[in-house]
Amino acid sequence: MLELKDLKKLVKEGEGSKLEFKLKSTHPDKIMREVVAFANTQGGTLLLGVADNGELSGLKFPDEDAFVMERSFAKFIYPPVHYSKQEIQLENGRPILAYHIRKSEEHLIYFNPTGDSSDRKVYVRNADRSIQASKEVREILKERLKEKNYRFHYGEKEEILMKYLDQHGKITVNIFSKVADIPLKQASKTLILLVLARVLQVFANESEDQFALA
Repeated sequence: MLELKDLKKLVKEGEGSKLEFKLKSTHPDKIMREVVAFANTQGGTLLLGVADNGELSGLKFPDEDAFVMERSFAKFIYPPVHYSKQEIQLENGRPILAYHIRKSEEHLIYFNPTGDSSDRKVYVRNADRSIQASKEVREILKERLKEKNYRFHYGEKEEILMKYLDQHGKITVNIFSKVADIPLKQASKTLILLVLARVLQVFANESEDQFALA
């Protein structure tokens, strides 16, 4: 658990793959996207009462913010995430609420904005941003939860891929489809398998995911 001195040190490092600041519980649906992203990636800590610039403001009405958060965890996230809550008192008399989100080891975690299962979305963390996962990233996350060993056949398309990565460093599904002259579906399936086999790593992106050698 965080002591005040640890909190100050952590905040100085700034937002990142495992840390998010929120001034208060306004727009709880957006806050829950960050929680979902943490749960689907490496876990993380959400600090309520901290400004984007790292200023430790604290919460004027912490009980109200805590109530909004508890209700939002139940309303917007499926299945439930595992987390712990901590209150850290500042010198100004106001507290910071720290929500420590555990990485999900059993299920893919969905952001559920309307309660309709057809509207469920998956978010992942990339640096200090929470990004809606592509179908490739969703498939990779689902398969990783199974803890299987994955094998692949090294053929012509894989050789083309490796040569391209040697020259350019990263590739997308669309580019791989073009350079290997294969359908998008096959390009997607090949890249997913190579990530699962730990030959490649994927970088989630809002426009288009990028794949690179692991």
